[in-house]
Amino acid sequence: MLLAATQVVSRSIYVGGNTASTTGLTVSMSKESSGEVGIEAGALVLADQGVCCIDEFDKMERTHQDGLLEAMEQQQVSIAKAGVVASLPARCSIIAAANPKHGSYNLGRTVAENLNMASPLLSRFDLVFILLDQADVSQDQKVSSNIMNLYRQQGRGHTSSSGQSGGGSNSEARGLDWTDNSGRIPMMTRLPWVAETQRQPLPADLVRDYIAYAREYCHPKMTPAAAEVLKSYFMELRYPTNHNKDNVPITTRQLEALIRLSQARAKACLRDFVLKEDADDVVELMRESVRQVHVTNAQGHVDKSRGGAGGTSNRKARKAFQKELERIARMKSGQGRLYTSDIYTAAKSADLGYDIKAQDLIENMREDGIVIKQTDRNDGSVYYVFPNL
Repeated sequence: MLLAATQVVSRSIYVGGNTASTTGLTVSMSKESSGEVGIEAGALVLADQGVCCIDEFDKMERTHQDGLLEAMEQQQVSIAKAGVVASLPARCSIIAAANPKHGSYNLGRTVAENLNMASPLLSRFDLVFILLDQADVSQDQKVSSNIMNLYRQQGRGHTSSSGQSGGGSNSEARGLDWTDNSGRIPMMTRLPWVAETQRQPLPADLVRDYIAYAREYCHPKMTPAAAEVLKSYFMELRYPTNHNKDNVPITTRQLEALIRLSQARAKACLRDFVLKEDADDVVELMRESVRQVHVTNAQGHVDKSRGGAGGTSNRKARKAFQKELERIARMKSGQGRLYTSDIYTAAKSADLGYDIKAQDLIENMREDGIVIKQTDRNDGSVYYVFPNL
């Protein structure tokens, strides 16, 4: 995916996180044979007005990741070393890909806890998407078919097949009503339909020229209707309906991200103004990103009190929950077995609000070795014990 992004951008840099350093990403100093000191540009400076793709971002050392903070916030790289004080432009978009720590993504933890990444750096990304390898028959069939098509010999038969499929999808689309309550077709519905009808990918040179033209000649301005949509969604994030004081902090950084994405959406259509439909698509995209970040289990439960891209997942709730479990275990004789009823009692005393959160917390405690999950040999019931209590 990152390699494909570098192929459709006129100026792009691809680096690997396991071999990248702070000086390699920003700037470095070099001493010439004449004794003069020179500045050598790093990946972010070389990708100015372009895209910098960083793969294996989780393999990068924390000290090297801190060098990206200024570039992602101020769009420049400053250096003050060996008597040289300078600021170099780094106006580039950063696309990063990272793998979870233990090989699989744990929905009970936040993104920052799953990845080897600092929370301040992760919060600077406008969008965060989580790719989960879940068993889905229809999705797996599509993926396997696309992989097999890569190894098939492309010829006239493949072209004719694509054309027939596109026509069928067109007629099927005309007979369906995909609009929502406001009469708008959601982007989550439009994109699969476009992928089905446009089987043959566009040439990379054409896409590269199109993007370069849009970046050069399109500078869209915000319309009042689009601004009202973005402002309404920002206020919804800023002041949620549940008024939970532990909700994720929302700052003007999220509003600036909405504005940037809306302008990029208008540029993709070569428009001089950001319309309401551009803002609606961006809000839908941001809602999906927020939903994926805050999902806590495989059933799709959303917990807005999680730290999301930053912070820790339920640290305060886990501390209170563990304290209640230890109190209940001390009151019991023997090994202090904790059954399902005891877990729900502790969850109610800790004011967690729902049972799913208690299940997530007890599983996280089990993974960290705080409690041990065992099964009664007599009746087969499951219980938990504190080994160090």
